[in-house]
Amino acid sequence: MSVTTITLLGSTGSIGRSTLDVVRDDPRRFRVAALGAGGNDLDTLERQVREFSPRRVAVAGEAAAEELSRRLGRRRPEVAAGPDAIAALAADNSSDCLVNAIVGAAGLGSTLAAIGAVKRICLANKESLVAAGTVVMDRIEREGTELIPIDSEHSALHQCLDGRKREGIARLVLTASGGPFRKLSAASIASASVGDALAHPTWKMGRKISIDSATLMNKGLEVIEAMHLFRFPADRIDVVIHPESVIHSMVEFNDGSILAQLGETDMRHPVRYALSYPERMSARGSFDLTAMGPLTFEAVDKKRFPCLAIALDAARKGGTAPAVMNAANEVAVGAFLEETIPFGAIPTIIRDTLGVVPFIESPTLDDLLGADLAARAEADRRVKNGVEEEAVRRRKG
Repeated sequence: MSVTTITLLGSTGSIGRSTLDVVRDDPRRFRVAALGAGGNDLDTLERQVREFSPRRVAVAGEAAAEELSRRLGRRRPEVAAGPDAIAALAADNSSDCLVNAIVGAAGLGSTLAAIGAVKRICLANKESLVAAGTVVMDRIEREGTELIPIDSEHSALHQCLDGRKREGIARLVLTASGGPFRKLSAASIASASVGDALAHPTWKMGRKISIDSATLMNKGLEVIEAMHLFRFPADRIDVVIHPESVIHSMVEFNDGSILAQLGETDMRHPVRYALSYPERMSARGSFDLTAMGPLTFEAVDKKRFPCLAIALDAARKGGTAPAVMNAANEVAVGAFLEETIPFGAIPTIIRDTLGVVPFIESPTLDDLLGADLAARAEADRRVKNGVEEEAVRRRKG
């Protein structure tokens, strides 16, 4: 059995840890060549470096790199700092595979750097395709790099579509748990706390994606990702609420039959699939169908979850709209997590930012990067204005 060398970016996050669990389960098959992380969790990163002995490590900041080097001592690997250092890991052609688990649009540079350098990109960074899907997929096809999604929904679609002719497919169906606010009123959702929003009912995820799941923005991002991954238009991709999170996605064929992928809510499964495809690695245990109970489905209420409606509108509009929407969402979610704005302000900031940043129908990569920066500045301005207005209101009150 040949050994697959892996560069893992976002190693201390939930997907990164799941990836290392898969490596740990089959060390004869996989070897970690490099690790990249933000540097906010140096304790975890230090343990990962000591266990997996990568040749190279990159973190976002100089101070974190210096502290990690000090902790690891003389037997440390090469340690570098900064976004360019992380992208350089992605571009290292001595690795067979890149697992990009960086959160947010910050992962786009690493995705682009890896195209043509590594044989396979295992993509958990959905924002790469949301912000610049056409650019990324055009380069993927031109360079012949293999792209396998890690998101559970897109992994499910990849499995259902594998080897099947696209002309026989009527639509793709993404499932959503409904998040922690599935049964709440619009007013209750708008005033939800950070703790409430982070309490996802079925998945254990990072903070940003947990908030995106609570707003259902995550499902909108996934629709855009699916459009690019599988070359399907937005009007042939649907979202349905499935609270049990047992079915991860479905494909409906022209004859009315539906193929679904089922599995546990465990990200190690899609990671394992992405790393080993087209083979199937053995996993411990099996899925107990008799214990899962009934499966239910509900329509999405877009009035209570306006972020999904905003994302679907951006998907249909195309151009720079998805990049602007994604950037504004990242700023708004960050402000909510810092308890600077209320939960209900997130869709307002995104919608208002989309209305201000100039739209480009057929953007270049530079246009998309410029739109991202402009959207962040505009969304940040709106966050600050909202905070100032709230402070004035409280003083008057």
